[in-house]
Amino acid sequence: MKGIIQNSILALAAQAALVSAEPVTERQSQYVGPEDGTLVIIGGNAQDDAIYQRIIDLAGGPDAPIITIPTADGAPTYDDNAASAGTFRRLGAKNITVLHTYDPKVADTEEFAAPLRTAKGVFFGGGRQWRLVDAYAGTLTERLFHEVLDRGGVVSGSSAGASIQGSFLARGDTATNQILVGDHQVGFGFLKNAAIDQHVLVRGRQFDMFDILKVRPELLGIAIDENTALIVSKNDAEVYRGTYVIIYDGGFWSREGSELKHLPDSSSIFYFLKDGDKYDLGKRQVVVQDLVDESAEL
Repeated sequence: MKGIIQNSILALAAQAALVSAEPVTERQSQYVGPEDGTLVIIGGNAQDDAIYQRIIDLAGGPDAPIITIPTADGAPTYDDNAASAGTFRRLGAKNITVLHTYDPKVADTEEFAAPLRTAKGVFFGGGRQWRLVDAYAGTLTERLFHEVLDRGGVVSGSSAGASIQGSFLARGDTATNQILVGDHQVGFGFLKNAAIDQHVLVRGRQFDMFDILKVRPELLGIAIDENTALIVSKNDAEVYRGTYVIIYDGGFWSREGSELKHLPDSSSIFYFLKDGDKYDLGKRQVVVQDLVDESAEL
């Protein structure tokens, strides 16, 4: 059976330890994104087959081993279709494994983590992102997530599976997802010096990122709408499909220019990128040479 289903009820003492568990130390690199491999960061409600197909292609095609992680959902058990595993199979992926535990002691064992040693893709499903921290932070499993990228593979995820990819964990509070700076603040750090929010326009969250930036102004804020992906390699980020990604970098950009706009100060400003737009994560600026100027048509 491709699915590896391991479910554990944590003791109260273990729960206390999990809150303070530290993810793998952030790796030194000249890049904000992964030096090798690719991230696919989806803003929740991922319904577009083209996004899943892009993940399959980046992993190496239909025969590539892909691991899906349903842990953020919080369900007591999971089947072999959990965390979009069924969607990947429907699209022709032949080597899909569902990997899950709530117990970090299990996640730190070779027996549990072994499928990740040959994986070319990882997909984190939705739910509450702090559950991923509690289960995997600082374990062998988390180290092997990073090694998937080191081998040139793809790490992807939707909703909670998007936020966990940042170095700062947005909405990581165990009490409610409405607290932006909560009791879990450290993500897995595939995207460095950044906070990632999701479901942004559908849920009216476009101003929420400022709660994080008020206390961590050095961070790059990225908020992704539903059924929309941001694809990242090294310092290159590109919006793929869907609606919009919102950028909070203290600046402003618009296709029609900003010279005559009356803008707020840099602590309260953001701007939108759409399908095909590119962003340089290192320079923190839009890559403009390939953009089509639509303003002349309006």
